[in-house]
Amino acid sequence: MLDDTDKKILSILQRDGRITNSRLAQQIGLSPPAVLERVRRLEASGVIERYIALLNREKAGYNVQTIVMVCLSHHQISSLQKVKERLTQMEEVLECHQLTGDVDFLLKVAVKDMAGYTDFVNNKLSGIPGIQNVKTSFILDTLKNSTSLKLLDD
Repeated sequence: MLDDTDKKILSILQRDGRITNSRLAQQIGLSPPAVLERVRRLEASGVIERYIALLNREKAGYNVQTIVMVCLSHHQISSLQKVKERLTQMEEVLECHQLTGDVDFLLKVAVKDMAGYTDFVNNKLSGIPGIQNVKTSFILDTLKNSTSLKLLDD
């Protein structure tokens, strides 16, 4: 259960994961040891999963980003698990979501260019047994891309 102080800490850390403990304590209005104890508890309980650097995709050389919808030919547990393992191991796949409905998986894929995407589809994705159909939409513009969660009231 998160109290208001935990929520304040999490809100600040979502905006700036590199903030110093003393600065965080100053903003929260608690002593640095008290804030550090709370942060460590949030980490240990899994509320805070990890700290990462968010990269600018284009400045890192990834100029093509797509949404790929994958449909499987069969849904036996053993083959489904193999597909999941293969999809999640691909470096180009930023996100992989298993879905209900007509589409089995939705992938967010980033590659350098069209040649990179062609290679991804022809040499990696099509090599996975059980994939029946792949549909791709190219992202033209990203209007919102947030990693910050609004913390729920109890």
